[in-house]
Amino acid sequence: MIDIRQLREDPERVRASQRARGEDDGVVDAVLDADRRHRSGLSEFESLRAAQKSFGKKVAAAQGEEKQTLLAEVKETAARVKELDAAQQEAAQERDTLMRTIGNVIIDGVPTGGEDDFDLLETVGTPRDFAAEGFEPKDHLALGEALGAIDMARGAKVSGSRFYYLTGPGARLELGLMNLALDRARDAGFVQLQVPTLVNAETMAGAGFLDAHADEVYRLEADDLYLTGTSEVALAGYHTDEIIDLSAGPRRYTAMTTCYRREAGSYGKDTRGIIRVHQFQKVEMFVYARPEDAEAEHARLLEWERGILDDLGLAYRVIDVAAGDLGGPAARKFDCEAWVPTQERYRELTSTSNCTTYQARRLNTRERGESGTRTVATLNGTLATTRFLVAILETHQQADGSVTVPEVLRPYVGLDIITPVG
Repeated sequence: MIDIRQLREDPERVRASQRARGEDDGVVDAVLDADRRHRSGLSEFESLRAAQKSFGKKVAAAQGEEKQTLLAEVKETAARVKELDAAQQEAAQERDTLMRTIGNVIIDGVPTGGEDDFDLLETVGTPRDFAAEGFEPKDHLALGEALGAIDMARGAKVSGSRFYYLTGPGARLELGLMNLALDRARDAGFVQLQVPTLVNAETMAGAGFLDAHADEVYRLEADDLYLTGTSEVALAGYHTDEIIDLSAGPRRYTAMTTCYRREAGSYGKDTRGIIRVHQFQKVEMFVYARPEDAEAEHARLLEWERGILDDLGLAYRVIDVAAGDLGGPAARKFDCEAWVPTQERYRELTSTSNCTTYQARRLNTRERGESGTRTVATLNGTLATTRFLVAILETHQQADGSVTVPEVLRPYVGLDIITPVG
């Protein structure tokens, strides 16, 4: 969550952030009111508690009627102390609950508005002109079925809608993509982790996934555990309640996991193929950094994402996501969207978010600085995910129905060309 000191010192900036996100800015005043009641009540409680402790000697020294009067006063004071303590705790609980409804304060320059109000930063590459080449492109599912690479029917039979099998060359292509991404992350100095995909409520909430998007998360009620929709969750929880050393620079971690998303609210959207599914693979980058280094690190994450898209030969654009389309923890997010020929539009492949100190404050991850400990910044970014296959198959298809494997993937896949079966 955001820093209460920031809210006290500059409430208008938080209000402006809420308005840019399209959310209620009145919550700021509600938090400030609860905070004032907590601080005032706490001060009065501590003052009266100190006075209460001094009664002991007075009562011991008193006699007769004076002692009885003091004992009555002690009883009255004890009741008042208990009342003040309960009131300040209740105000603190109210303040903290309200604080968790406030999204991270956006960074200056983030565009205001919703999904369609992004700023276009750059367009890279030129989409193929299939008409000029003399044939009409097939979509990724038609290609995948013809190549023996995707089987949606059996996925639905076994698990229901939005599940699938990757078969033969499809499975090899996905695994090759993941291994390429892990190698790129290692070369960039990331430490690879194998992480849990089931986490407790504290970790899921700390990473910011039980707020506005709780309905998108799978929960195992019998165990009170959650299936993660990204390894960002487990990576964010890795240093919970720790003081870490960032004197040598940011700590960078990466993990490949199976990810699970309920896709609640997406009824009727992208029902064909593997664009919007309940289960997929992803290689995630995650960084712990000093707050003053976060924006520079964010730029590095974006460059690593772009590098892999460049080498896969995909046409894409980079956008600065509008405030209303940010998740709660993100203060800024850049997306890379690849051109999907049969849809004739760009679709998101990667995202990288600067969460500043929002997640780490919830998870109590700090660093030791010159003036004591302070909350660190966290950042995340996608280096590869199953959805990449949509753009790879459609972009690199040939007139005979085959698909040319991008050169960078060939050592990992063991194929130069994937040909139709049968």
